[in-house]
Amino acid sequence: MKTFYLKYQNYLIFLIILVLLITLKIANPSFVKSISYLSFDLYQKVFPLEKRDTEVIIIDIDEKSLGKFGQFPWSRSVFAKIIENVNKASPKAIGFDIFFTEKDKQSPEEIIKSYNLIPTDMSELQNIKGHDEIFREQLEKTKSVTAVLGSNVPSHSNYDRSAKAKFLSKGGDPKKFTYSYAYSIGSLEQLEKSVKGLGSISFLDQADGIIRSLPLIVRFEDKLYPTMGLEMIRVGSNQKNLYIEMNEVGINRISSRPYKISSNPNGIIWIRYKNSLKSQYISASSVFDGKFSEDRFKNKYVLIGASAQGLFDLVKTPLGVTIPGVEVHANVIENILDQSYLVRNPNTYIFELFFAIIVSVLTFFLSQKIKPKYSLSIFFGSLTIVIILGFSLFLFRSELVDISYPIFMLTITFLTGLYFRFIEENKIALSNLQKEAKLLKERELAGEVQKSLFPDISKFENFIYATNVPARDVSGDYYDVVNVTKNEYFFTLADVSGKGVKAGMYMAKASSIFRTLSNLSYPLEKVVFGVNNELVEAKFKGMFVTAVFGKFNIETGEVTFVNAGHESIMVFDRNKNFEFIKSELPPIGIVKYFTESMVKSKTINLKDKTFVVYTDGVTEGYLKNGEELGAEGVQRIVKTLSEVTPKNIVDTIATELNWGAEKLRDDITCLALDLKNTEIIKPQKKKKQDIQK
Repeated sequence: MKTFYLKYQNYLIFLIILVLLITLKIANPSFVKSISYLSFDLYQKVFPLEKRDTEVIIIDIDEKSLGKFGQFPWSRSVFAKIIENVNKASPKAIGFDIFFTEKDKQSPEEIIKSYNLIPTDMSELQNIKGHDEIFREQLEKTKSVTAVLGSNVPSHSNYDRSAKAKFLSKGGDPKKFTYSYAYSIGSLEQLEKSVKGLGSISFLDQADGIIRSLPLIVRFEDKLYPTMGLEMIRVGSNQKNLYIEMNEVGINRISSRPYKISSNPNGIIWIRYKNSLKSQYISASSVFDGKFSEDRFKNKYVLIGASAQGLFDLVKTPLGVTIPGVEVHANVIENILDQSYLVRNPNTYIFELFFAIIVSVLTFFLSQKIKPKYSLSIFFGSLTIVIILGFSLFLFRSELVDISYPIFMLTITFLTGLYFRFIEENKIALSNLQKEAKLLKERELAGEVQKSLFPDISKFENFIYATNVPARDVSGDYYDVVNVTKNEYFFTLADVSGKGVKAGMYMAKASSIFRTLSNLSYPLEKVVFGVNNELVEAKFKGMFVTAVFGKFNIETGEVTFVNAGHESIMVFDRNKNFEFIKSELPPIGIVKYFTESMVKSKTINLKDKTFVVYTDGVTEGYLKNGEELGAEGVQRIVKTLSEVTPKNIVDTIATELNWGAEKLRDDITCLALDLKNTEIIKPQKKKKQDIQK
């Protein structure tokens, strides 16, 4: 069992990840839906519906109209005049995306109440026809539709309203599948009884506030109502009935002769939005004044709604723009008329899931069997197929296919495969290096190369000191210090992966590049950039270097350093408060840098601090009690020192680990920097008698 697991652990882990991704998709929480919506919105942004002409005209309650008639709501006589003028042009239907829930405050009976008029004052007022009555009479003369909104709380002005449309269903009860609200909000009873249709303006709640879809039919107080757009078409087509076709999963199709609309099982359609047309809008004030041609409204569906900012009837669309809510209903009418609405087929969901599983499995399998550069081609090829398939179905069949989540699954599984492949190849590379290290000649040659790289820095030991204790004949670590100007120094401490001749050659190359670039007084980032790219080009397969590169100024006390995949750097102040600075870059020699900005450096001031760098041979080195020293052990050693100098720190750490064991666990390499005393030690002159000898 253990052998089987070790052999196929990559595939087993991949299977677990795949099952988790599938479960997440089936559960479909809100953040997964938001991933799917990315592709749905992208389709419409890339290919918005282009229309130059429209059968829907919007009478706009805009800022211009508010300036003419004053604050909203206006007197019903204004709306009466508007629909009277429009009706002369013989529109197919007139719909209101606004409510008339209370009596007109300017009607005679309301004025009587407001001013507490006595009976003798009321005689003439009582003979005046009220604005609500004038408006009702105009509604009765027109093919008018008013709005109804679903609500979870009752309205004080409610009455037992019923839809104007009659629903005929075949194959089941649609009420079981429609979205429902306990109550409804609409207009005054006397107004609603005079109109030809009642249309729902309820939108489905979206976490991001974007209106992508809406229900064609909804249930208010256990009664079915059509959406505003569908009701407008029914009234405009002089139809009494709406037909609902059911299947085994729910609602299949909704019809208002001669139009048939396919929906999802809950009666929902996805709206395809067009780019807004200025020509579709006309100001309510212009209509009131009769400043329009009759052709503008002849045989058109007319919606009355608000775009004025202060009325707060603005919604977001998948096109990334904000439009008046009334324009959403206009798009629905247009979608039904020209059959351009979008379809989200339930069977497509199953297809998406199976397709994503097949492509993910294939991509992962190939990533384990072929070279990474070829598996990358497979990955991008799979992405291209998914994208082309999604956009093709959108353009040619108006179907919404979720490509975002399959791409997400594909990316996760591909990166998982790539990670396993990297681990596997890294193991092979390290194994080969270990075999090479066993050869004696290689050890000796590499040892000579390695020893020649360590500089004599004894004259700098007052402020920087380092040592290397090899665990075997050859050390895989190295350090270097380069004095470039009177006050500026470069330094590095590094650990080369592996041992042997190749490691020695690799270290020699890294050291020579570092010295060359440092002596040119380049910025530290440029030095690291050059060392890394030269090592990448050296093509020492499977080898890399973890290193700390630094540059300090003994006058200012500032040190700039780069930690490339190395152990954390230890910094402590005079009170021995410790800080460990972790690596922010991968090891040197693995990935080519394209710009110097890829090299991340840090700068600190060492006037009152000490800077200590060491290889993993220090933290993983064994103490006499058999325990590892660890970073805490290094910290303990420093705390016990009465005199904190670079030499004292480094020598004490080396002595603590090199206590006389038969062999060390790993090379011990450590470097300390303290700018408290920056005096350079001059070499002692030999005595005259010594020279004569």
